[in-house]
Amino acid sequence: MNFTLRQLQYLRAVAEQRNFGRAAQVCHVSQPALSVQIKALEQTMGGPLFERQARDILLTPLGRDVLEHARGVLGAADRLDRFARDHSGGHRSLSIGVIPTVAPYLLPGVLAGLRAADVSLRVQIREARTERLLSMLRRGEIDAAVLALPVGGSELEELPLFEDRFLLAGSEARLSRLSVSPEALRPIDLGSAQLMLLEDGHCLTDQALEVCGQDRTSAQINMGASSLATLSRLVAEGFGLTLMPEIAAQSESDAVPGLRLLRFGAPQPARTVGLVRRASTANEDWFEKLAQVIRQVGEDIVGGTRI
Repeated sequence: MNFTLRQLQYLRAVAEQRNFGRAAQVCHVSQPALSVQIKALEQTMGGPLFERQARDILLTPLGRDVLEHARGVLGAADRLDRFARDHSGGHRSLSIGVIPTVAPYLLPGVLAGLRAADVSLRVQIREARTERLLSMLRRGEIDAAVLALPVGGSELEELPLFEDRFLLAGSEARLSRLSVSPEALRPIDLGSAQLMLLEDGHCLTDQALEVCGQDRTSAQINMGASSLATLSRLVAEGFGLTLMPEIAAQSESDAVPGLRLLRFGAPQPARTVGLVRRASTANEDWFEKLAQVIRQVGEDIVGGTRI
């Protein structure tokens, strides 16, 4: 690279000030020193970058092209400089993946808790299905993921956080027609014709099929909904029954007045929500702190449904 960031800064200053003297003042250098650097940049770029008129300085076509690239380079350099200063001052950033059947209900409380616990922590969220998150985690695109455990793989470290039990969700009319009392009701008692589940690919669908003792090849099971919000509205209108995780129960009940929830008899079906990271990740305290916040928020949400 035959040009310097300083030369690009001088170029930008001259283009904005349209005067070498004022540009030198802005850059806190002498005018001759600035002019020398602009000349050197012009030699590197292979032509004049400015039209030097008596009372004005204009960019040449080459100058406009170089300035466009220079602004991009200087912007990236500024961001890298801020990152270096933030990191040396203790600021950190984390990229966290969350599955869609947890993210809308857990994240508001978790992000608020992280801000309260550590204002220097910047968090990026990626919402995706389990297989996608695991792939991103293995490639280093995210630092940790909130998933239903277990996920398997010796290269991953799993930390259980809280138990998320399943409730039976449907309309008042549908639930009243069940032939088994709530105390004795088991997921396996549900007929395949009654079930509505999320579209294939969601881990919640696999979990629901497993606890209900059903096969995904059954033509009677409707697996077309793309979100719990859609599923809640469909079953509230009487189109079927579904399994609703506790983490979503209160939020979906508030949003869908016709939705009714029913607990299964003991032992209640459940999934374990946990935090996963690469086993090769340096053993820093952020993982434990993040786990503590997620565990507290998750337990508060599911605990509120059990009162």
